[in-house]
Amino acid sequence: MKSSIIALSLLLISLAAVPEAEAQTPAPKQSEPIALTGGTIHTISGDVIENGTILFEDGVITAIGTNVNLPSGTREEDVSGKHIYPGLIDSWNQMGITEIGAVPMTTDVNEQGPVNPNVKVERAFNPESRWIGVGRSAGVLTSVTSPGGGLVSGQSAAMMMDGWAWDEMTLKSGVGMIVNWPNPNNDDNYTDAIDMLRSTFADARSYMHARMAMENGGPRHDFDTRWEAMIPVFQGERPVVVSANEVRQIQDAIIWAEEEEVELIILGGRDSHMVADHLRSKEIPVIITEVLTSPNRSWEGYDARYALPAKLHEAGVKFAIAGGSSAAYVNRLPYEAGAAAAYGLSIEHAVKALTLYPAKILGLRDRIGALEEGMDATLLITDGNPIEYATQVEQVYVQGRKSDMMDMHRQFYEKYREKVDQRQAER
Repeated sequence: MKSSIIALSLLLISLAAVPEAEAQTPAPKQSEPIALTGGTIHTISGDVIENGTILFEDGVITAIGTNVNLPSGTREEDVSGKHIYPGLIDSWNQMGITEIGAVPMTTDVNEQGPVNPNVKVERAFNPESRWIGVGRSAGVLTSVTSPGGGLVSGQSAAMMMDGWAWDEMTLKSGVGMIVNWPNPNNDDNYTDAIDMLRSTFADARSYMHARMAMENGGPRHDFDTRWEAMIPVFQGERPVVVSANEVRQIQDAIIWAEEEEVELIILGGRDSHMVADHLRSKEIPVIITEVLTSPNRSWEGYDARYALPAKLHEAGVKFAIAGGSSAAYVNRLPYEAGAAAAYGLSIEHAVKALTLYPAKILGLRDRIGALEEGMDATLLITDGNPIEYATQVEQVYVQGRKSDMMDMHRQFYEKYREKVDQRQAER
């Protein structure tokens, strides 16, 4: 993506100039079996286990329950009175590709041109971003970072919130193909943009057929990275994540996806409750963005966005909750689900909307989203429910790696806590 090397260089210079706000040092890989004992384990996919034990080795959960046999050399950590949850998943944001909104060179979200399906966002991911530690300390341990701009923005990637470089932080590449559905308020441009989208997919499909024919002995066809990236979409291996909020956008996107025979996920979905029956019948999930925001229309109630998750759940629509795209505010993700719980969604489903549900929707269920044997040891230890404002996240593990729980916010807190202590001592 454009200017990634320059942006990273400037960012490193700025971080060096402000040592008290450095990015957190990544944790080393798990070197010995670890058992968390005595805590309340919220598996999310199954029953809550009181006074349980969870054992993980080489970053993978190997046993969970109340009678777990621990192998020789296991390091036991007593978490009695605490709660263990799977790591939270932010299913849409720009973590690692934007740092400071007012400094353009630290933002690498948009690629040149309207059609860029070959963009792999993880290649531009900045592992030094200060927002990674801030989000991790809030329990967000997986970020589905997504490109923006244009008509077809490129491919999102599930990024682990710990690591030295983008390649070791990538949990899954090509999670979804991001499409920004055109604005229907301008009829002429709207029609032209949809025609361009149809033409794009037609060209990509023709390319796929030509390449398949070449592999079967047909004439040679040049390799094209853009259209090559579309083949997994046509083969049902990669969903199309369409950013659509208004009723007309959502309905048109559904019709288009059926014509193209591609798997569809609605992103945003502000008006999705108005077509909930249609979404349910087509089994189309919605990634809800920005629950904590005001309504867009004067005639809507103040709680229109707060109550949206509950409405979709009641209608039987599959959904997940994401926050806004800003990396700086990823630590607010738990409160997005908390607001939904305050306006009709049960606490159980609010937590699932940040764990199990996005994992299922985005094809990550085999690795994260619940606490089960064979899944990644990506989890958090808290003193309460993670979506409650007063809850403290006391420790996190990312694939068994134990974070030191330091981040920019805590560094500033400790700095100015010292100031207060000094002033009190001087009195």
